[in-house]
Amino acid sequence: MGKAAATKALLQERAMELFLSQGFDETTVAQIAEAAQVSQMTFFRHFPTKDSVVFDDPYDPVIAGLVAAQDSALPAMERVRRGLLAAWSAMPGPADSAVRDKIGLIAGHPRLAAGIWENNRRTEDLLVKALVGTGVARLEARVAAGSCLGGVTAALLDWAAEPDGQDLRERMGAALALMGAPGDPCGPGGTVRRAR
Repeated sequence: MGKAAATKALLQERAMELFLSQGFDETTVAQIAEAAQVSQMTFFRHFPTKDSVVFDDPYDPVIAGLVAAQDSALPAMERVRRGLLAAWSAMPGPADSAVRDKIGLIAGHPRLAAGIWENNRRTEDLLVKALVGTGVARLEARVAAGSCLGGVTAALLDWAAEPDGQDLRERMGAALALMGAPGDPCGPGGTVRRAR
């Protein structure tokens, strides 16, 4: 990890600690910068707003690339689903407790909760662009991306609100399996779904 990436990760870590200990609204950018031992200018080089610390997602371009790389003979929905499955398999697994804390913070704050859907819209736009770039009609691309992202977001929020012992990677795999075609090894009744 380079210096810039390490600084960004430290800012996110210190910000989440402050958000969880004293509240999101009560935490200032100055406090986050001080906790990370950097200037406020450095904070703003990495994050345009305090909210963006919570929603920063470096994986969107990776997901879009994996969706675009799926077999173009497949329906758009299946391409998105398989691309998301591939992304979850390829990415380093986040610590479940940290993700649960973050989702709990977001869900408990009206503006941040609304931000989930804005963040999803940005991801959806990238997936639509990836699909359209491979010949998929825009409406089909939009419906496929929106459906799959809505499903995984619902599963993520449910996982954070109602812990059931399933780890996050399993939950995302199970959610995406529910959207698959019957008989597909990753679809309903397939191996991913059974891995609960």
